[in-house]
Amino acid sequence: MGHWRHTSSLTPLRAAGVAMSVALAGLELAAPTSALAQSARTAASSSPLAQSTYIATPDAAGDQQDDGTAIPGATASADDPTNANDGTANGANANTTATARQTPSGDQPSDETTGSILDEDMMRLNTREAPLDERRPRKPDVNLSTEETPGIRVGTFVLRPTVTQSINTETQKDGDVKQTRAFLETDMKTTLTSDWALHQLLITSEGAWQKNVSGEGEEQPDFRINGDLRLDLPEETTAHITGGYHFYREDTDDPNAIQNADQQSDVQEFTLGASIERDFGILRGSTSIDFTRTIYSDATLSDGTVVSLSDRDQTSGTLRGRIGYELSPALIPFIEGNVGKTVYDQTTDVAGYQRSGDSYGAKVGVEVDLGEKLRGEVGVGYEIASFDDNRLSDIDATVLDASVRWSPLRGTDIDFGLQTSLQPSTTPGVAGYISRAMTTTVTHQLRDNLVGTFLGGITLRDYPSDSTISDETVYTTSAGLTWNINRYLDLTSTIGYELTSRKVGADSQQWRAGVGLKLKR
Repeated sequence: MGHWRHTSSLTPLRAAGVAMSVALAGLELAAPTSALAQSARTAASSSPLAQSTYIATPDAAGDQQDDGTAIPGATASADDPTNANDGTANGANANTTATARQTPSGDQPSDETTGSILDEDMMRLNTREAPLDERRPRKPDVNLSTEETPGIRVGTFVLRPTVTQSINTETQKDGDVKQTRAFLETDMKTTLTSDWALHQLLITSEGAWQKNVSGEGEEQPDFRINGDLRLDLPEETTAHITGGYHFYREDTDDPNAIQNADQQSDVQEFTLGASIERDFGILRGSTSIDFTRTIYSDATLSDGTVVSLSDRDQTSGTLRGRIGYELSPALIPFIEGNVGKTVYDQTTDVAGYQRSGDSYGAKVGVEVDLGEKLRGEVGVGYEIASFDDNRLSDIDATVLDASVRWSPLRGTDIDFGLQTSLQPSTTPGVAGYISRAMTTTVTHQLRDNLVGTFLGGITLRDYPSDSTISDETVYTTSAGLTWNINRYLDLTSTIGYELTSRKVGADSQQWRAGVGLKLKR
């Protein structure tokens, strides 16, 4: 046998160890008779005869040729010149072949075997398909219409801006006067939300800027920004500090708008408020105070005359309190009361009336929270407003307020609202009117990336019986489609109609349609 450095790495001693391991494994699985046979084979493989090399039988010419026949009892001699010449090559091949014949076909070769690629996966160009029970679960489909954009992180805040650029057409008819215009509109909406472990600050802003490109008609700019700081206090107590600013141009259909004006007054509203809520077990209490400062700019008539409206500048405040009784987490009846006061900058307006005054109100209702299916509140009550000028009669009304969201089926939301409010008037001798508004908004997901919206509303403006102004009814309806191209881009389209019907005087109508692109981040 050749020197150990020139033989295969699988030496006779290692071959004996491998054979012994195989024999012990078979001894545990096989029957006692098979175990005895396996032990005999193991002992034979461990004998010196089994460790000898295989010598091929010489042919007639005397050359050594391997014909596949081996003499297991022959042992190579070191003095044999033929064996000495072929000791390296034939000895190595013989040992490898003998070991391969002694290894059962069902056993894996030793990890110490070198120079061979045993893993079939390494010889494949394509990876092997995983079994069905080992495949990764399929990810749920992404709903672009409801998925929220990741936003932009600014320190401990997350900023989510949205910009919509649209081209629109509008036709407005007031009596026999008809105006048509085409205009570009840029809408902006931004939310800035804090990412704190405790407390939260939320700042929202919305704005609309219009530019006429053809025709004639008044542009309607609008901008608002609001902030809400929530403080999480001990003992189930939550406080809110709010503030906001709103800029808009008074609508020509507003009852207090200046007739035959080329540009109505620009209105600025500043708001500030604070509230606190506490859970007393089955009782829930809350109180709030709000202040509003309103400033009116001058209006411009069609002949260029400037009309000052500074007599309408005012400051108002309202104190409100509510107590609720928790019948269950989904049903909370409540009682609410409010007291308000309005103070005008000028004691009397241009017509000589003192319009400062007080207001009082109370209502009872119920809060409902059934999860995503139904939530909101409904209340009914009474409200009255009085004025410092005795020539102005009090305004009182039965209040019916509601704000409910109902989802009859997945992908469909219906928002229903009722609001009753007392609105002041600038007409000489008229204290104001009662506004009753009902709105309904239906949002339906037509496809994963297509959402349809329908809106309808009715507003009743009820003036006192002794008023010189007749009652009005405003009907509004609109429809729109939003196609979510991807998470960051939407294609929008809208069409709307508004009709203001008056018992006395000409009606006014407005049509509007537009298409635009919305960019989100």
